[in-house]
Amino acid sequence: MYTLYILYSKSIDRYYVGYTNDLERRLSEHNRKKGKFTDSGIPWAIVYTEEFESKKMAMSRESYIKSKKSKTYIIELINSR
Repeated sequence: MYTLYILYSKSIDRYYVGYTNDLERRLSEHNRKKGKFTDSGIPWAIVYTEEFESKKMAMSRESYIKSKKSKTYIIELINSR
């Protein structure tokens, strides 16, 4: 099982879209300093998830959301739940 997730950082008012097969581990990685983009947004919080049977399906959904290049789209997606 794979999870598409959207994280939100209040400190930088940004969203991050990704997918994983272990959401707890992945959130922990995002909230640990490691010299990457997400360091500036710590702490990150999960604000949206979708479950998929395959990695390919999760990757496809992630690509679709990122292709929108729209914070408004992400907020509407989150609020649709």
